[in-house]
Amino acid sequence: MKNSRGGKIAVGYGGGCRSVGLPLVFLLCLFFFLAGFFASTLFYQPDEWSVQSQLRPRVLAAMGEERSSFDPLPHGLSGDNSLTSIPFQVLSWKPRALYFPNFATVEQCQSIINMAKSGLKPSSLALRPGETEESTKGIRTSSGMFISASEDKSGTLALIEEKIAKVTMIPRNHGEEFNVLRYEIGQRYQSHYDAFNPTEYGPQKSQRVASFLLYLSDVEEGGETMFPLENGMNTDASNDYRNCFGLKVKPRRGDGLLFYSLFPNGTIDLASLHGSCPVIRGEKWVATKWIRDQEQGNLFFDSQNRKD
Repeated sequence: MKNSRGGKIAVGYGGGCRSVGLPLVFLLCLFFFLAGFFASTLFYQPDEWSVQSQLRPRVLAAMGEERSSFDPLPHGLSGDNSLTSIPFQVLSWKPRALYFPNFATVEQCQSIINMAKSGLKPSSLALRPGETEESTKGIRTSSGMFISASEDKSGTLALIEEKIAKVTMIPRNHGEEFNVLRYEIGQRYQSHYDAFNPTEYGPQKSQRVASFLLYLSDVEEGGETMFPLENGMNTDASNDYRNCFGLKVKPRRGDGLLFYSLFPNGTIDLASLHGSCPVIRGEKWVATKWIRDQEQGNLFFDSQNRKD
């Protein structure tokens, strides 16, 4: 046999040997290459992603051509025209309490005070069966008034109400009217619950889920919002809950305090017991927004729910 320079190759079959020319070898290689190529295309099935990738440009192009044949659907609003950030600080998990610094401006706070001044009356309580105004005298010694956002022509209360709805993620129509309160020197509110226990107050049409306190003024001394049972502390029956102890939040003008009276399952959080410490120096103004588990309307603005 000749080597590759001679143009022939010796191929053995069994015990013999046969010479094969280079052109024949080349043709055989080409034959097997083409056979393999056509076999692979015959059995190949493109994956779904490849098909979608190829179809997508054609679909988009077709949509662009037909866009003029129909009107687009009207868009909706998410509630905000831009991204907003409302800073807060977690004060407690038992009860769930959050603090919002600079929630309202100085001008907004003063506007609310000016609206409330002429309508202040001695604060009242929601009475349990068997209680009277005389027997509960001294529990709550502040003065206050109720006002709704619709009564405020300046729009200040509507802005505050909308902001409260954002941080609580509960619609505005679940809130009661604002209860604007003034505490003078020596005035206080003893420890109490904002939620109404049905075993004490009877069946409720709806329940207070949370409370938002907007502090309208600074207080030189005293006037803190207190939570005596915070984190399960001070549960000894010998404690006098008329005193001021536990977690205490100092009022600062424009800041807000949110706390929840109910657990997510709808039961009352006993750690939400709270009160207002006596004002020692200065004057305390606060606007309270109680938020319920149902829409309000006029059904819940009865005489009982305009108290406490």
